Amino acid sequence: MFPGMRLYLLRHGKAVEREAFAPGDDASRPLTNVGRERTRLVAEGMQRLGLTFDLILSSPLTRARQTAEIVAGAFDAAGSLRFTERLAEEASLADLVREIRALQPEPESLLLVGHEPNLGELTSLLLGAESPLPIRFKKAGLCCLSVAGIETGPCAVLEWLLAPSQLRLLANLTR
Repeated sequence: MFPGMRLYLLRHGKAVEREAFAPGDDASRPLTNVGRERTRLVAEGMQRLGLTFDLILSSPLTRARQTAEIVAGAFDAAGSLRFTERLAEEASLADLVREIRALQPEPESLLLVGHEPNLGELTSLLLGAESPLPIRFKKAGLCCLSVAGIETGPCAVLEWLLAPSQLRLLANLTR
């Protein structure tokens, strides 16, 4: 068994475009109908992979919150869902890492639901890159890292990064 934590990073699903939403209220932008349906299929694909989560931490911004709620519902894990400002778009990665380190008991499997470019930058940081790697999380894309003692530096191994279309294909295998 892997000593440490499986850290999953999920970008929020497709949201209403900024230009089509109330100016200055980016935090309240919701998922579109298509975004909700695709996120539901992504969650089914995640189930098909046999994933489990001890804890789900999400950005409180509406689009991320809705994404996390869809996934938590699919996994019957609503009681394991928490929200943190440290996953919001302008949050400090060091503060997020400190929050994860402080979790007691340390989860074996943790899902973070957030935004770009934060998720790509967090992945780069944990992999030990001195500057952000060109990692792009598509909307509802999912990454898995193996982490032994999370810190703001090299502490992780990239296991995989899946596009949402790959996760939706997995979901369709169950039908």
